[in-house]
Amino acid sequence: MSSFRNAKKLQQVHRERHQNEARAHLGPMEKKKDYKIRAADQSAKKKLLKKLHKRALEKNPDEFYFHMNGLHKEKAVVKEFTSKNVRTDLTYVKFRRTMERKKIDKLRAHLHFLEPSGEDEPETQNTHLLFVDSDEEGQSRTPAELLNTHPDLMSRRFNRLTLEQLQQMPEAQIYQKEDLKVASSSKAKSYKELCKRLERDDKLRLLQEKLESKLQLMKYEEQKNSSSFKLPQPKLEKKGTETSAPVYKFPYIRKR
Repeated sequence: MSSFRNAKKLQQVHRERHQNEARAHLGPMEKKKDYKIRAADQSAKKKLLKKLHKRALEKNPDEFYFHMNGLHKEKAVVKEFTSKNVRTDLTYVKFRRTMERKKIDKLRAHLHFLEPSGEDEPETQNTHLLFVDSDEEGQSRTPAELLNTHPDLMSRRFNRLTLEQLQQMPEAQIYQKEDLKVASSSKAKSYKELCKRLERDDKLRLLQEKLESKLQLMKYEEQKNSSSFKLPQPKLEKKGTETSAPVYKFPYIRKR
C-alpha cells in the first residue's frame, strides 16, 4: 500500500497559480519554463561578455589586423545564381501572375453589376439609337417608355430592369436613389482595385520577360561551355529598360 501511495504522489500534476486579478495590468505571471528560458539567455550573454573581456585583455597591440585601416578589406563573396534558381523564380512569378489574372477577370465580370451612376456623374459619349414607327411616336414617348423601364434607371448601361421585373421584385430589393449612390461608391472602389491589380500584373509581366531572357542566356552559356567547338556570342538587339526587357538575337546552331 505504501508503494501505491508513493506512486500516486508522483502522478500528481504540479499546478502553478495564475496572475492575481488586481495585478492583471502587469501581464501574465512568469512560470518556471519562462524563467528557465530567460535564465539560459542571461547566462549565455554573461559568458559571451566574459569571453570578449578576456580577449580584449590578451590582445597584442603590436599585432597587425586587416581591419586596422581602410586599405585592406576582405573580398565580398558574391553568390552565383544558376539556371535552376532563375527557373524557380520564373515559376513563382508565373504562379503569382496567374492568380492576379484570375482576380482581374473576376473583377471585370463583376463590374457590370455596379454600373448605376448618380446625377453628379458626367454623361458619357456613348449613344443608344431607338427606332420608332412614326415621328409622332418619337416625340410623344420618352426613352424610358420606349425601353419599358424606370426613368431613374436610364443612366445604367447594364442590367437595366423593366417595369414588369421591378413589380415582381420585393419592396426591400427595389433600388432607390440612395442605393444608386451607394452602388456608385462601390463601383469607384472596384475600379480602383482593378487599376491596382492591372499595374501589378504589368510589373509581373515585365519581370517574367526579364527572367525568361536571363534564363535563355544562361542556358546558352551552359551549352557553350559544354560544346566542343566555339560558339558565337548572342547579339544584343535592344537594351533592357524599366519598362521593357532586353532583346537578344541568338545565332543559329545546326543540330547534328
